[in-house]
Amino acid sequence: MERVDHKALLEAQVHFGHLKRKWNPKMLPYIFGEKKGIHIIDLNRTTDKLEEAANAAKSIAKSGRKILFVATKKQAKEVVKDAAKRVNMPFVTERWLGGMLTNFTTIRKSIKKMQGIEKMLGDGTMESVTKKERLVLTREKEKMEKVLGGVSAMNRVPAALFLVDITHENIALKEATRLNVNTIGIVDTNSDPTRVDFAIPGNDDAAKSISILTNYIADAIAEGLAERAASQEGSDLANETEEEAMERNRLEAELASLDEEGGGGDKNRPARKRGTGGGGGGQGRSRVKSGGGAGAPKKF
Repeated sequence: MERVDHKALLEAQVHFGHLKRKWNPKMLPYIFGEKKGIHIIDLNRTTDKLEEAANAAKSIAKSGRKILFVATKKQAKEVVKDAAKRVNMPFVTERWLGGMLTNFTTIRKSIKKMQGIEKMLGDGTMESVTKKERLVLTREKEKMEKVLGGVSAMNRVPAALFLVDITHENIALKEATRLNVNTIGIVDTNSDPTRVDFAIPGNDDAAKSISILTNYIADAIAEGLAERAASQEGSDLANETEEEAMERNRLEAELASLDEEGGGGDKNRPARKRGTGGGGGGQGRSRVKSGGGAGAPKKF
């Protein structure tokens, strides 16, 4: 991927941190200086860490695993949802349910329940119930869809989490750490960058900042998916050639078997139809039963 432009980062206000009195000392290596009581993030470090995180995300996507996007802050919801949908990745933008990773089996049951209600509403099954019961189920489905809709296609615990504001998404980060799930996070000056595997120092409050950093990660994932698709296409072509060879060998073996059953004559001669005699012009089956002729031997 191309290196992100510093000018674009400046225009998106990625360099603005929090007030000096709210800073986390562990962010010191990523702070360029201070202006009017506000910490300024070093964009050189931001660029380096962003590329490192993007390479990790690309590698995960290329391997066919999922990255869960998590952002429940108001200014990040739509940006993260759109980026996740663009690369067909699961997302949580409304509320993080406790146990979404550590108790994933229960979450899957809730997803199946939601999908069951949706199926009943769609195939006409609910036409036989009362209007009130249908209304209750519809509201229940809408409520579950709001929270679980972004992870409905997620069949297993994801390989990584992408978090906007790791302090705000504290519960999700704790669950990922407990399960040793890789974490990528946008880290502001009030957060601890050592809590995530790939920290991206930057402003996690401004919508423009969130957008440019999130979409850079999404672009890396898209590249990984494209490379995976290309490699699978080449593999399919190779497998197709091998299958053709196997099919050809199978057909040749069948032809050889038919020739042997035909009486051992010329191999290029077409096999005789079942039930026809080979020598005297009578019916093969009658000659076998009577013991005469040179028809095909009786099978037991």
